[in-house]
Amino acid sequence: MASERPDSLRQRVEGPSVIRVLLADDQEIVRTGMAMILSVEDDIDVVAHAEDGLQALEMAALHRPDVVLMDIRMPRLDGLDALRRLTRPHAAHRPQVVMVTTFDDDEYLTRAVEAGACGFILKDSGPRLLAEAVRAAAAGDSLVSPSITVRLLKRLRAVSSRPAPATLLSPREEQVVMLLAEGLTNAEIAAALSITVGTVKTHLGNIQAKLTARNRVEIAAWAWRNGLAGRSDERAGDM
Repeated sequence: MASERPDSLRQRVEGPSVIRVLLADDQEIVRTGMAMILSVEDDIDVVAHAEDGLQALEMAALHRPDVVLMDIRMPRLDGLDALRRLTRPHAAHRPQVVMVTTFDDDEYLTRAVEAGACGFILKDSGPRLLAEAVRAAAAGDSLVSPSITVRLLKRLRAVSSRPAPATLLSPREEQVVMLLAEGLTNAEIAAALSITVGTVKTHLGNIQAKLTARNRVEIAAWAWRNGLAGRSDERAGDM
């Protein structure tokens, strides 16, 4: 069955530091490849596979993974619809969902941002990037393959270039958002602003509440849509 774990996966002792992952892709070779890559990571455990969106929902309810690596195009129920159901506000279990995509999925990527995806990686991403994407998602961060980032953000900016509401965020929150939208991690934002990582997390929590954003990707998307991203000259002058 597609939901069974391959014999090649190492058994691990479950613990609070182990990230439980569900792989959802209609191509068995892709699922097997990702499982083999992740099987060598001591802090990641692939708990289930799914070959379409409906099975992904079933396996998510059964195994309650921390992170789902989700293909966008799948039979019966595609990845976008499965994503929307997994991230709906009143879902019993809401895993972090990273979309696994190909170069020709620009429109799907934009829709996935709106549906609550927390990251994007290419199917041919290397082992290091795949594991980093899982860890980032589990930590509440996001990871987007570098080759996707520019195309995706340009598309988001093209949707709307109106200025952001002046009173929505504080000046410091705007600085945090601008850095986040450029792909900086919490530690990098903290270093750039000479504040602690804990303070960055506090700002991000407030920003997320003000924007009613579900994750960092949605905050970055808001920044690009409202012309708040890419203003490195202004940022440098304010710090």
